[in-house]
Amino acid sequence: MSTRRDFITLVGGAAAAWPVGAWAQQSEHVRRIGVLMGVADGPLGQVYVAALLDELRKLGWTDGGNVTINIRWAAGSADQTRAFAKELVDGKPDVIVGQNTPMVAALLRETGTLPIVFVNVADPVGNGFLRNYSRPGGNVTGFTGFEPSMAGKWLELLKEIAPHVTRAALIFHPESGSGFAFLGPAETAAAALGMKVIAAPVHNTSEIEHTLAGMTREPGGGLVVLPDNFTAIHRALIISLSARYRIPAAYPFRYIPAEGGLISYGVDVADLHRRSAAYVDRILRGEKPSELPVQGPTKFLLVVNLKTANALGLEVPWILQQRADEVIE
Repeated sequence: MSTRRDFITLVGGAAAAWPVGAWAQQSEHVRRIGVLMGVADGPLGQVYVAALLDELRKLGWTDGGNVTINIRWAAGSADQTRAFAKELVDGKPDVIVGQNTPMVAALLRETGTLPIVFVNVADPVGNGFLRNYSRPGGNVTGFTGFEPSMAGKWLELLKEIAPHVTRAALIFHPESGSGFAFLGPAETAAAALGMKVIAAPVHNTSEIEHTLAGMTREPGGGLVVLPDNFTAIHRALIISLSARYRIPAAYPFRYIPAEGGLISYGVDVADLHRRSAAYVDRILRGEKPSELPVQGPTKFLLVVNLKTANALGLEVPWILQQRADEVIE
């Protein structure tokens, strides 16, 4: 104990003896990063943040050393999102990381100048975040998640694992993502598959239950859960209702089959957070987001839950199991 106390006294005394100008010069080298997460501060969110922080360390940025990182967890709350966005912007960091569409929208309502790096935004041009992908032109750039064409892939997988499905509801929250952008590509893909798609915007849990219950009124019903913060937060309800009503469902994130969902195909979101560190690094070193092109995902994961398939009376094709990155038994 005495050794630690002596060390603190020595360091504190040395710092106190520095000229004021030298201390100010040392402080100027500490940069500031804000992070606005749309998920809760739980195991999933920590995986995403750990990927970002780990890559920043590899690039030479250490929290509490040459950089201060302030993380806020909005957990899908619109009120918290607005409050945390304002708090982070008022702190005037050197760069802010915004995880998903609602987080970036909230940040842009607070600033048009502070650099923002987004992660997992489906349609940044359609949402008005930037001018174009190659030269964003403003204070925002980053890493997209799902292209609207992915809707066709989810329908293909749904048809492959549940050939009897002829109607698929596309469930999404109209205010928390880019759900409408997926509808056109879904209709095109559905026509080629001999399927019909039904747009199912939901605003609350009652509407989720109403939508899934409604799919049982006719045979051949299926479900595609589109990627947004609302459906991710209420995934447990969607999984349980799909099981109750025996509705095959395709999901966008790998953690959903791990929790009991049938099948998922989508981007590796942790990888997007890891890659975003490179743009944070470049901005901290003087580059402008307006000149950094938006990048798309490079890692995709296919996950199948055999236990859920068996409960639904589905026989998963062997070739689909072979293609899967993970098969949950």
